[in-house]
Amino acid sequence: MEIWFGDDARVGQQGRLTRVWARRGTRLRDRGFEAADLVGAVCPERQTGAAIVLPEVNLEAMNEPLAVISQNVSVGAMAVLVLDNAGWHTSPRLELPDNIVRLPLPSYAPELNSVETIWEFVRGNWLSFGVWPSYEAIVDACCEAWNKLMRMPEQIASITRRSWAAKTVSR
Repeated sequence: MEIWFGDDARVGQQGRLTRVWARRGTRLRDRGFEAADLVGAVCPERQTGAAIVLPEVNLEAMNEPLAVISQNVSVGAMAVLVLDNAGWHTSPRLELPDNIVRLPLPSYAPELNSVETIWEFVRGNWLSFGVWPSYEAIVDACCEAWNKLMRMPEQIASITRRSWAAKTVSR
């Protein structure tokens, strides 16, 4: 059995809000912007993860990341996928692969999902200061950031391991 933590992170042209000086009545940024969703999961014990970039997240789109995660589960293993209670994570219409079972988190408890620290790390190191001219550039930035993270297995483990989710074997 493997414990995987999954969720999605929105990445786009609109950065974080900051305070700036500007002439009264001027418009600082256009509210229309491109964005993509990086949907993925990590397995702290195996120090690995799997992700896909989508134009939006909904019930139909959620089947794609589940298939990608399923392909990355060890052969013969079952993955317990810890997810929040978003509608596209909990729907009975979701096509769940045979080697994945869902474990929904309690409502309003994002701190229990280790993948949230992954999104924080990826944004803080590679995505938060980027300005991308197009959707394709956003997708490229997300893929580059995820691939950099996957080349850092010790980092994956150190920021996602939780003692309550450690794999234990009893005989």
